[in-house]
Amino acid sequence: MKSLFEEMGGTYRQEGDYLIPNLALPDEPEYQIGKYGRMRRSYLKEHRPVLYANLLTRGTLHRHLAEIDQACNERMEIIVSDMAKQEGVAEALKAADQMEWGHRMNSIRNRAEEIVLTELVYESYDLR
Repeated sequence: MKSLFEEMGGTYRQEGDYLIPNLALPDEPEYQIGKYGRMRRSYLKEHRPVLYANLLTRGTLHRHLAEIDQACNERMEIIVSDMAKQEGVAEALKAADQMEWGHRMNSIRNRAEEIVLTELVYESYDLR
C-alpha cells in the first residue's frame, strides 16, 4: 500500500532502519539583502513564524526580503529629501554651520527611519 506522499510522486531514501522522504526547498536566486531586509527577517521569525515558514517553503523569502530592503531604501531617500526641504536643511546651512546641519540631518534620518520601519518592515500585510 502506497502512502499519500508516494501517490503524489514523492520518493524515500533508506537511512539505517528508517525511510526518509526526499524533500528539498525550491531553488531561489541569490539576492542582496541589506539592513532592512535583515530586520524584516528577524521580525518575521520572531513575530510571524507561520508567515516566515510559508515564505521559506515556497522559496520566496529571499525575494521578499530583497524587495522590502529596496522599498525601504527608496522610501528613506524620498522622506529624507522631503523633510530636509520642508525644514530648510540645505547646502547653505551645511556651508554655514556643519554641526547644526549634521544634528538636523541625523534627526531627519531617525524620524524617516521610524516611518519606514513602521510602514514596511514591521507591517504584516497579506503576501499571497
